[in-house]
Amino acid sequence: MTIGSRAKYYYKKYNSTVINDLWPELWFFSSCAAGVCCINKFTKTNFTLSTTLLTVLGTVLGLVISFRTTSAYDRYWEGRKLWGNIALASRNLGMIIWIHIPIKRKVKEGENADEIQIRAIIERKSMMNLVQAFSVSVKHYLRSEPGIYYEDLYPLLSFLPQGIDGSHKRPQTEASSSGGSDDAPPSLPMWQESPMSTARAAKPRKSRVFDPEKVLPNIKSAVPLAPARNPPKETIYDIFPPAIIVLPIHLMIKKLLGTRRGDEDGSRNIFGKKKEPEPIESNIPLEISLFLSSYMAILLRDGLLTPAMATGYNNALVSMQDAVTNLARIRTTPIPFAYQFHLRVSVWLYLLFLPLMIYSSFKWLTIPFTTFACFLYLGFLEIGQEIENPFNYDENDLDLDHFCLQIQRELAEITAHPAPDPASFIFSHFNQPFAPSDRRSAIEILTDKKNGDDDDHKTLLGVRHTLVRNYSEISEATFNHKKY
Repeated sequence: MTIGSRAKYYYKKYNSTVINDLWPELWFFSSCAAGVCCINKFTKTNFTLSTTLLTVLGTVLGLVISFRTTSAYDRYWEGRKLWGNIALASRNLGMIIWIHIPIKRKVKEGENADEIQIRAIIERKSMMNLVQAFSVSVKHYLRSEPGIYYEDLYPLLSFLPQGIDGSHKRPQTEASSSGGSDDAPPSLPMWQESPMSTARAAKPRKSRVFDPEKVLPNIKSAVPLAPARNPPKETIYDIFPPAIIVLPIHLMIKKLLGTRRGDEDGSRNIFGKKKEPEPIESNIPLEISLFLSSYMAILLRDGLLTPAMATGYNNALVSMQDAVTNLARIRTTPIPFAYQFHLRVSVWLYLLFLPLMIYSSFKWLTIPFTTFACFLYLGFLEIGQEIENPFNYDENDLDLDHFCLQIQRELAEITAHPAPDPASFIFSHFNQPFAPSDRRSAIEILTDKKNGDDDDHKTLLGVRHTLVRNYSEISEATFNHKKY
């Protein structure tokens, strides 16, 4: 690991802590503790309080903060489990589409059988792309990124019809939402969602060492495509947190000069805290589900999907939609503001009076002890607030891009599977089905039977005896008598 990569690693780990969000409060309460020490040391005033409240309030606040952090982590863990459900359902749906939908179809007069099979393979692979696009659309939805014009999403959906008449040419231009012709048929909801800021998406694409979007279809778009990841722009306040002190002055100067925003991307408020993006509504995951569901209906109509597989197909779709609904519930239902406000004010008051209660015992050590208490209590509050919405770009958030790429790799692996006839690989010299008792290959077993070494009854009976011996040998070899 080079010095640069090591420094980048430690910088990333430092940003995953909550120190950057805590240091203004650490300075404030440490200064209050220093003021209490100076008043008691250099004046005749006995500026202290009884320590009775210290134990009572500390215990109560500790329990409440523990509950707050636990509830936030429950949301974090539930989000992770729901993404696991999406991955599992996508895998199951992909296997049904790729393996259980036949490519051999009825060939009508004048049609070419090979062309029909190629069309069937193209059809199945296109629907696999829709399965992949589902998870990507959920990722952008949870990150409050509207529209489909992203480098990792638009290439997977560009072949879908844009008009209600099934046309691929959008009736209205992407740049106008209401200036189209009244005679033009309206667009489907998926294509009506406003894309991200064109100015933000139109930035030239930089060459990257890790570029998973290069394996996607290369489809031109009338709207500039935004990157697959759109994290907030890193500012001087992220690199040097104490600069937040001048943020209010910076905002005022920018406004006086007529700049639209004081903060470059509006990601921080006047107190220097990072803003959470507002939740959005999106039709894209639902519309992808509608196309997948309609595909199942066509397969059933044409007799290409058995009822049992149709049930599995539908269950996978239901599981994906159920996961999205629950993810949206986590995303759009924050901890009530009244609860957060009351808890934070209670902690502030406790830390404000803490130096008065411990000065008699610790004297000048009151300052570091107050700083430590502030770091402890407020740190857990900040952690709970950060992970209650685990879908953004913070270092502690869930890695949604990794989940989507994992689903993409699994679907690609499914499509690489040729689904051959089991007889083509079971009956070979590389398969010893009855090991360890019988080390003959499947071919040798059949050859011995054909050569008349054993009659049918004896051979079948011998197979059963072999399986019983297998159980005895495997049980003896795999049970560690010394350990148990």
